[in-house]
Amino acid sequence: MKKLLLLLVLPFVFISHLKAQDKPGPAEQKLLDSLCNSMNRLDLSKITTPEQANDAFMSCFLNYADLLTDVAEELGLNFTDDAAGEKVGELIGKELMKQKCGAFLKLAAILAKKGDTPVALTTTGTFKRIDNKGFNYIVLTDSNGNEKSFLWLRQFPGSEKFIAPTALTGKKLTITWQEMEVYLPQAKGYYKVKEITAADTQ
Repeated sequence: MKKLLLLLVLPFVFISHLKAQDKPGPAEQKLLDSLCNSMNRLDLSKITTPEQANDAFMSCFLNYADLLTDVAEELGLNFTDDAAGEKVGELIGKELMKQKCGAFLKLAAILAKKGDTPVALTTTGTFKRIDNKGFNYIVLTDSNGNEKSFLWLRQFPGSEKFIAPTALTGKKLTITWQEMEVYLPQAKGYYKVKEITAADTQ
């Protein structure tokens, strides 16, 4: 599966085809600067595969998730709308290319290489709630009452069901997910999270 960085990059790989855009607003430029500075601190010599490139970018991106709402408001978009979220992502990718963020360009080149398809796993449980931690996490409980969290990062088949989550309370769900490693600033370390790729009700 192509991941978020590829989604951001591919429409803009050929810089000569970019159309002139208005200068980014303060919120957007703050996010661009933060992302680029964060990526420039990466040890790119250790990043050689598309999976590593994606994980590295997402670690940087998730650190500044709180700025996305400000960018959406600045652009006059409703960030809770999937289409608006994709538009923000495209704009960020375009501007990082235009501003020639060196680390971003290197990550994009690595990610454009053909890589192995990430392994998709499934978990079935009872829907309990959605936690908002910059991004949404869908929480299920298993048969023993243990909670399991899954990162809702992008639109996926079945994501529309979670727009009104109260209707799902107590229902059985099967979530398809793939593992990715991200940097969590609160914990000051890298941790593996489960990114949702599909969800079905039973």
